[in-house]
Amino acid sequence: MSRRRTTLLALTGLTATALAAAPPSAAAVEPVPEKQPLAIGTGGAVAAVDPDATRVGLDVLAAGGNAADAAVAAAAALGVTEPYSAGIGGGGFFVYYEAATGEVSAIDGRETAPLAMGAGAFLDEAGDALPFAEAVQSGLSVGTPGTPLTWARALEEFGTLSLAEALEGGIRLADEGFVVDETFRQQTADNEEKFRLFQPTAELFLPDGALPEVGSVFRNPDLAGTYEVLAGKGVEAIYTGELAEEIVETVQDPPEAAGAAEVRPGLLEPVDLARYDAPMREPTRIDYRGLEIYGMAPPSSGGSTVGEALNILERFPLSSMADVPVLHSYLEASALAFADRNAYVGDPAYSQVPLAQLLSDEFAAERACAVDPVAALDKPTAAGSPDGEYGPCPAEDGPTAGEGAEGLSTTHLTVGDAAGNIASYTLTIEATGGSGITVPGRGFILNNELTDFTFKAADPTRPEPNLPAPGKRPRSSMSPTIVLDDGNPVLALGSPGGSTIITTVLQTLVNRIDRNLDLAEAIAAPRASQRNSPTPDAEPAFIELYGGDLGALGHEFVPVAELGAATGVEYLPGGLLLAAAEPERRGGGSAGVVQDVTGDVGPDDPQLAPELGQN
Repeated sequence: MSRRRTTLLALTGLTATALAAAPPSAAAVEPVPEKQPLAIGTGGAVAAVDPDATRVGLDVLAAGGNAADAAVAAAAALGVTEPYSAGIGGGGFFVYYEAATGEVSAIDGRETAPLAMGAGAFLDEAGDALPFAEAVQSGLSVGTPGTPLTWARALEEFGTLSLAEALEGGIRLADEGFVVDETFRQQTADNEEKFRLFQPTAELFLPDGALPEVGSVFRNPDLAGTYEVLAGKGVEAIYTGELAEEIVETVQDPPEAAGAAEVRPGLLEPVDLARYDAPMREPTRIDYRGLEIYGMAPPSSGGSTVGEALNILERFPLSSMADVPVLHSYLEASALAFADRNAYVGDPAYSQVPLAQLLSDEFAAERACAVDPVAALDKPTAAGSPDGEYGPCPAEDGPTAGEGAEGLSTTHLTVGDAAGNIASYTLTIEATGGSGITVPGRGFILNNELTDFTFKAADPTRPEPNLPAPGKRPRSSMSPTIVLDDGNPVLALGSPGGSTIITTVLQTLVNRIDRNLDLAEAIAAPRASQRNSPTPDAEPAFIELYGGDLGALGHEFVPVAELGAATGVEYLPGGLLLAAAEPERRGGGSAGVVQDVTGDVGPDDPQLAPELGQN
């Protein structure tokens, strides 16, 4: 059975896509359609983890909406079918290329800490960091949600639909339901202990006290009702209206189930929601092999870390190198960039982030000195000094900072329309299942994003950019990315996976640009993730292919089942679009186009992987 589900009823205006048609009536529920990780065609493209979300986005494109409209509509659908990874109780980052202006913009929908939160919020009475699980499943972990205002701002700035129109597909999906598959059941099982702590969560996601059965229909009329409130009253309902009051009450007094242990209350107050903003941010930009790579600026570390690593890699002729030296260079550049990320990146409103220097060619050249082509660095390696004074390779004298803990949940969707507009949108409630706290009667789980803060400084003598503070946004690794060529759209991509998001996006870009794999191959290729650790993570297939040769250079891998779950869209010659998603990871993704011509393009067709940039 495929990774996700299909709705019971077809949404209006179904398009010709790579996805199977919805059932003709509520009485004739058909099997879940097989998802396709690759689609090629015209009219617009959507790639997501879920076929329902992909279809909702494609319907919007087919009806004349643009990439921003389709991204918001697809995200609302993901709030229904991916409730443990995303939803209006969380936040995210929205990066957008507007074809009419040629500009790339970004919306910061990251959650914020309550004004009552101080640097010691996650410390116990003895000054020690709280156990991570205890912090997660508590009101203390919940920040002000940013997703609702992100949707409203994206539509206001770039879209053509109203919020009510964009929510139509999500409302119908929540009301009519979807068919549960093995992965949804397994994710519920993985969270069962946490969900049973909270009465409304157990009632919603453990119907009749049991895990949802594969093949059963899962409906969320409470969420449909919440979406209808937003459609009728706007997102003000969440920030200053009736929903705001309910969110605050739930965070301050989490609704524990009968007999469950009491969890820590949160600090959120009405003022925290009322003052929330999802500001426009200047995206990061670097030039790499003749291409312009745009990403998310702080408080995300995605754009700075991916960008710095690519700048380091540009010092090496990767396109003329064999696979093992390319991957060795990738791992080393990632470790160096992560060392700098951990030491210097946080919310720019609370610390001086040397972003321009981190992304400068001169700093990258100095950092590239540390890459030995025949031996891996000892790790963790110290950060560099992005101080504007660069010369021959310096001795390492920067701080060594810890990475912190980030949940591996999150989801990413990528949309491109026929006019060339692109949305690259990563959204999350943090850990799979978030805080575990569902707002009673509202159908959505609240985030645990504040556990992305560093609980306790590793070295009290050095500044720690990611400690909690009133109103602060925790550092993120989300890396929605857009690539242009002389101002024209080329591709966009992103991934879930906590801090491995950065390495997934980085490795996929190296695969596509330097190794000249097509986008589907670049996403499917086995992965390793070096985040300045003595023992980087790697998938079994990566270890099987490269572990021996890379081990001889000093890389010692820890096997993990999978890393990330990327989606992407690429603009091909001849007016075609290619949508790509995972073939296997997280059960596989869902790629679709408005008008499909996938069968007319062979797997070895050279237009699938045109040369990018100047290698």
